[in-house]
Amino acid sequence: MAADIASAAKHYFDDPTNAVISGLRGITLTNPSLLLDEKNKIIYRHPSSIVFPKNVSVICGGGSGHEPGFAAFVGQGALMACVAGTIFASPSAQQVRACLSQRLPAEAKGVVVVVTNYTGDVLNFGMGIEKARAMGKKVEMVVVGDDVGVGRAKGGKVGRRGLSGTALVVKICGALAEAGASVDDCAKVGRLAVDNLVSVGASLSRVHVPGRSLEEAKEEEERLGPGLVELGMGIHNEPGCEKLKTDLPGLIKIMLAQLLDQNDKDRAYVKIERGDDTVLLVNNFGGTSNLELSGIVTEIVRQLGQDYGLKPRRVISGTLFGSLNGPGFIISVLRLADTGLGSGKSILELLDAPAEATGWSASIKPGTWEKEYRHVDAVDEDGQDDRRPTNLRADPRLLKLSLKSGLHKLIASEAEVTRYDSIVGDGDCGVGLKRGAEGILQYLEHNEVPADAMVSLTKIAGIVEVTMDGTSGALYTIFLNSLAANVRKRDSAHTTDLTPSMWAQALDDSVKALGVYTPAQPGDRTLMDALIPFVETLKTTGNIKQAAEAAKKGAENTKGMKASLGRSVYVGGQGHTEVPDPGAYGLSQFLTGLAEAL
Repeated sequence: MAADIASAAKHYFDDPTNAVISGLRGITLTNPSLLLDEKNKIIYRHPSSIVFPKNVSVICGGGSGHEPGFAAFVGQGALMACVAGTIFASPSAQQVRACLSQRLPAEAKGVVVVVTNYTGDVLNFGMGIEKARAMGKKVEMVVVGDDVGVGRAKGGKVGRRGLSGTALVVKICGALAEAGASVDDCAKVGRLAVDNLVSVGASLSRVHVPGRSLEEAKEEEERLGPGLVELGMGIHNEPGCEKLKTDLPGLIKIMLAQLLDQNDKDRAYVKIERGDDTVLLVNNFGGTSNLELSGIVTEIVRQLGQDYGLKPRRVISGTLFGSLNGPGFIISVLRLADTGLGSGKSILELLDAPAEATGWSASIKPGTWEKEYRHVDAVDEDGQDDRRPTNLRADPRLLKLSLKSGLHKLIASEAEVTRYDSIVGDGDCGVGLKRGAEGILQYLEHNEVPADAMVSLTKIAGIVEVTMDGTSGALYTIFLNSLAANVRKRDSAHTTDLTPSMWAQALDDSVKALGVYTPAQPGDRTLMDALIPFVETLKTTGNIKQAAEAAKKGAENTKGMKASLGRSVYVGGQGHTEVPDPGAYGLSQFLTGLAEAL
């Protein structure tokens, strides 16, 4: 736990002020049409990049730490400017006034200000707006409250908090302004979107703000507790509505119920019914891996269809409105209500409209979404194997017996291989070998081994390819496929028994073929230290027991060798003097078991 807390409190920027300014500068470097007013922390569009300066200007803002929201939403088709506060704190009214009076086109026919529903944001932007109105500017404010995690009873007069649905509102208003709509229409459609929007978040932990103490990180972690996920968590570390211990499907089920269950009178803010047109946004707090976020999207879409009869017209996924490096996500569902503005100005069309803003991540074109895709049948991979019969024969009983003996011995050695690899590598070698061995064993247990050796070889190569990953899996797959090809070369018009000599020659040819893909040789501390002695001894003597003994000796000799290839090259220390190469040792165990059955 202590290590986790220390890790959470580590940042590249210890000074939060420097972090914010540097982050804002970075946005102008990834979009050269943007400028930074450093004093007021305003990102705004360069005047020369504005094609229609008379159009409504849409601005947004709030505390930093939510990147890319919303400074990275500044650009054509989205925001005209964004005002940033310090981390998790609203910008001041003076900053807002500076933006409204100095950083927008003077000839704009009005301004729409999109604000998340937090007291500081509403008050400070409100003061700036009133000042601008007093100077004769036409300004409308759209307050986004889309959170359902805090229900009506608890939310009281404050109302719903603003969450990632704000990104959708910003995009809708920005696209409508780009199309030349009036201030009133832009504000009306923005509010329409808010009225049809629901969001809820969940996180595995609080975040630690740069510049704050390690003790504070400890308090944040202890507030949630190990093994729990916080439902309804806000984007500023605010507590949620409940702490849960559940799996992902269970968590998604609860979150979707909060969003969509019309019987929950405390949270049924928007009536979304089966078959309604919707847009789904799955927003990353910032610390959830892309791999997991994609899996989360899969589960959400599955349950939406299965339990609620909803098939979103668009699915948007990524970090749009973050919470530093928080390991959480937010589900937002937007019902596509009618704007009443006609063709080209529906909510879906406004979301689909192009935007030159690095923070907007929806890159799939409307035509791709709307196209009808015919069903494509799954390919029967078993039917793709090269299983043309041969006249090469191997005793099925003996082949099955010897393979099972070798595989069982390899599986039994998994713990030892893993221990060796944990010392000199990344610790996954034993597990990978075991997975491959178990896959082949399962095939042998449930299938008769044919007399045609080619059928078994081809099947085993396919099993290794799908069950063993990493470098070892690739090498074994290449080697076994090459072995199958080299055995086939020895086919003839008449039934022929495969002899040890024929096996040895085919194995030797396969080792040479493997050399095309790896430079490894004996002495490099790899599995080749066991494989090549085995093949050479079998080729010389025709005796598999002697060949297995040579492989065992070759593996033992790797103890003390310094690696020339593989991940072990990068691992420091003296581990290589204490243990043999894990891959060579694992292979020698398999070959020893194979020989013991013959």
